[in-house]
Amino acid sequence: MRYPFSEVEKKWQSYWEENKIYKTNLSKKERKLYCLVMFIYPSGAKLHCGHWYNYGPTDSWARYKKLKGFNVFEPIGYDAFGLPAENYAIKTGIHPYDSTMKNIEDIRVQLKNMGNMYDWDSELMTCVPEYYRWNQWLFIQLYKKGLAYRKNAPVNWCPSCQTVLANEQVLSDGSCERCGTTVIRKNLTQWFFKITEYAEELLSGLDKINWPEKTKLMQKNWIGKSTGTEVKFKLEGHEDEITVFTTRPDTLFGVTYVVLAPEQPLVDKLTKPEFKEQVEQYRESVKTLSEIDRTSTVKEKTGVPTGSYAINPVNGEKIPIWVADYVLATYGTGCVMAVPGHDERDFEFAKKFSLPIRKVILAPGTKEEDTLNEAYTEIGKLVNSGSFSGMASDKAIDALSDSLEKEGKGKKKTNYRLRDWLISRQRYWGTPIPVIHCEKCGEVLVEEKDLPVELPYNVEFSTSGKSPLTTNPEFMNVTCPKCGGKAQRDPDTMDTFVDSSWYYFRYLDPHTSDKMFNKKLADEWTPVDMYVGGAEHATMHLLYARFIHKFLRDIGMTKSDEPFTHLIHQGTITNQGAKMSKSKGNVVNPDTFINRYGSDVFRLYLMFMGPYEAGGDWSDSGITGVDRFVQRTYDIFQKFQNITLNSPAPDKFNTQELSEEEKNVYRKINQTISKYDEEIDNFRFNTAVAAMMELVNELSKNLEKSRPALQSYVLERFSCLLAPVAPHLGEECWHMLGKKDSVFSRANWYAPDSDALAVDKVTIAVQVNGKLRGTIEAPAENDQQSVKDLVFSTDGVKKYTDGKTVLKEIYVKNKIYNIVVK
Repeated sequence: MRYPFSEVEKKWQSYWEENKIYKTNLSKKERKLYCLVMFIYPSGAKLHCGHWYNYGPTDSWARYKKLKGFNVFEPIGYDAFGLPAENYAIKTGIHPYDSTMKNIEDIRVQLKNMGNMYDWDSELMTCVPEYYRWNQWLFIQLYKKGLAYRKNAPVNWCPSCQTVLANEQVLSDGSCERCGTTVIRKNLTQWFFKITEYAEELLSGLDKINWPEKTKLMQKNWIGKSTGTEVKFKLEGHEDEITVFTTRPDTLFGVTYVVLAPEQPLVDKLTKPEFKEQVEQYRESVKTLSEIDRTSTVKEKTGVPTGSYAINPVNGEKIPIWVADYVLATYGTGCVMAVPGHDERDFEFAKKFSLPIRKVILAPGTKEEDTLNEAYTEIGKLVNSGSFSGMASDKAIDALSDSLEKEGKGKKKTNYRLRDWLISRQRYWGTPIPVIHCEKCGEVLVEEKDLPVELPYNVEFSTSGKSPLTTNPEFMNVTCPKCGGKAQRDPDTMDTFVDSSWYYFRYLDPHTSDKMFNKKLADEWTPVDMYVGGAEHATMHLLYARFIHKFLRDIGMTKSDEPFTHLIHQGTITNQGAKMSKSKGNVVNPDTFINRYGSDVFRLYLMFMGPYEAGGDWSDSGITGVDRFVQRTYDIFQKFQNITLNSPAPDKFNTQELSEEEKNVYRKINQTISKYDEEIDNFRFNTAVAAMMELVNELSKNLEKSRPALQSYVLERFSCLLAPVAPHLGEECWHMLGKKDSVFSRANWYAPDSDALAVDKVTIAVQVNGKLRGTIEAPAENDQQSVKDLVFSTDGVKKYTDGKTVLKEIYVKNKIYNIVVK
C-alpha cells in the first residue's frame, strides 16, 4: 500500500493543533532555545520555493532540538507593510490593507500545511496598530535621545517607486533593490536615525556573535572604520575653512589642489561669478549618477574649477579648489585634499586637467629628480617636506598629525563610512511618523498617550512622488499639542526595516498592550539562539536590528548586547542552473509537488538537494527518488505494526549474542543515529537524509531476519530520526509501532550505543605504483605484518608484484596499503 500522505498529513496537523503540541511554556527557562526564521513578506498569496527552503529545514532543526529535550520556541509572523502592496493598489485599485490581509489568510493555511511546529498563539503582523504603535513609541524615544532627527540632505530617489531609498537599498550597480530602476540623487528634507552613534560598538560586537564570516565582513566594510587626521585649510579671501579627513597626513606637502563634492554647501560660497555657470551645469550633469558610478575607479574623471583657492596649512602654498563628482558629500566632510604624486585617482585627475604633480615620498632605489609616471602609494622616504624630509613615510603619519594638532591646524580622528539610517518614505503602506509640524512651535512629538497615530483607510494612490497621506485632510490637519494652533502631521511613513528591527522581542508576548514587549520574558529568552534567513539582508535588516537592540538595551529595555547569537543563511534553489523567475519560465510551484507527493517528500527533497548554505538545482526526477525512499520506509513500518507492544526493546544489545544479519542491522541503526546527530545539529541536512537512505537499504535486507525485540529497538529509533525531517511520516510510523502519544509530546531521543560503533572489519584499498589493484577485508586495527600477508596473497596484487623488486611499502591503518615495485 502506498503511503497515504494526504490523509496522514491532515490527521497529524489536526492532532498537533487540537492538543497544542507546539505551545511553548515560556516560564520554563531550563534548556530554552529560541529558533527564528526571518518572517515572511506577504506581497504575494503563495509561498514559493525560497520560503520553503528557509522555513522547512529550519523547522526540522528545531524539531530535532525539541526531541533532544530543549524547550523550543519557534514563532512565525508577517512583515506586512511595504511598497509592493501599495504598487498593487495603484495597478488594481485593491487597497493595501485588503490585499495584505487576504494574502496573510492564504499564507497561514500554507504554513500550517507545511507542518512546521510554530507556536500559533505567538503569531504577529506588523501592519496592525497594536504593533506599529510601538514603532512610533521607539521613534519618540530615539528623538528624545537625539538619535532621530530631520535634515535636508542629498538622498537616493527611485523615479519608479517614487520614494527615497536608504543607501543600503541601492544595489552595487546604482539601481533600486526593489524594481531595478537607476536611482538618482535629490536634496530633500528627511528623517534619519543616528545609527552612526553606535558605529564602534556595531563593529566590535561582531567578534561576539557566531555569524558567517562573509556577513560579518560585509558589515565591517559597510561600517568602514578608518583612522586618520582632520586637517584645516584656510581659504583665500574667506572667513570659512575647509576641513578634510585624510589617512595620509604624511603626504600633506604634496597637496596641489583641493576637491569639493558637488553637493557641498561651500561650493555656492566659493564659486567665483565667472565660474558659476560652468559649476552649475556640472552639478546638474552628475545628479543622475549613483555613488557607485561616481566613485568607480574605471570611470573617466570629471570636474570643474571654482576660481577660489585654499592655503596648504604645512607650507602656506595657495592651491586651487575644484568640484568633482568622485568626492561624496555623505562621506567625511565632503572635501578632500588631492595628492596626485601619491594617489592613483588624484594622479589621473591632475594629468587630465594639467594640475601640478609633486613628489614627496621617494620610492626605494629612485632619485628625487626621476619623473613620476604613476602615483607612488607605498612606504618610502619623505622629500620636499620641510623639516620632515628624510623621515620614513609611515613614521611621518603620527609626526605630522602631532605637529598639526600642536599648531591647532588639525587633529587625529576616527571616521566611519556608515551613514545615518534614512527612514522617511513618501509612501502610504507603512508606519506614520509621530510628529506634528506647527508654524509656531516647529517639530512637535505626538504625545505617547495619543499613540498609535493610525493610518487612515481613505487615501488616493498615485505615482506623483507625494505621500498618499497628504490626500486625506482629516488625517493631515490637526491641532498643535503645544500651542493649540493649526498644524499638520508629518506626511511620510517609516522604512519597513523599522518593523523588523525589534519584532523578535514582540513574539514573546504579542498581545501585550501597555508596553513594547514583555521585558521579563525578553531578558529570559533573548538573544535569539538560532536565526535563519537570506544573506541579502547583511547590511540592512541585520545591521538595523543590531543598532535598535543596542539602543533598547541603553534605555533599560533589555540586558543583552546582540539580537541574534547564531546566524545561518540558506542557499538559493535554482532550476536548470538559473535563478527561478516568471520571465524565464522556470518557477517551481511547491503546491504542484505537494499535491502529488505530500509536504514531507517536498521538504525532504529540498534538504537532500545539497548543502543548506549552498542551495541546489531543482530536478523533477530527484524528487521521485526521495518519494521512493518514503514509500520503502512506510512499507517497512507497515510490516511491523504494534511491534513495541508485543516485543518491547531493551536499552541495548550485546553484539556477541547477535547473528551476523542482526549485527549489521544493530550497527547500522547506531551508526545512523551518530551520523544524523552530527549532521542535523550543524544544518547538514543532505548528509543526514543520505544516512537514512542507507539505513533503509540495510533494513530492507536484514530487519525481517532479526529478532522481534531488535526490530522494536531499530524502528523506535528510526521513527525518531524521521520525525524532524518528515514530521507527518515520523508521527505515523511512531504510531504504527503501537505508541499512543505524539513523538513530540516529550523528549524522545536515543543516544547511539558506543559499542556498536566500533567496527570489527574494515575494507583496505591496495595500490601498486599508485594504481588501485584490489581491496581486502581485514580485522580492524590489525598491524602491518598481519595485513601484508593478506595483501600479497591476493590474486589482483600478485599479478603486479610477482617477479618484481618491492622498493617500498606504506600502510595507513584501516584505510590503504601502498606498494612501490620495480
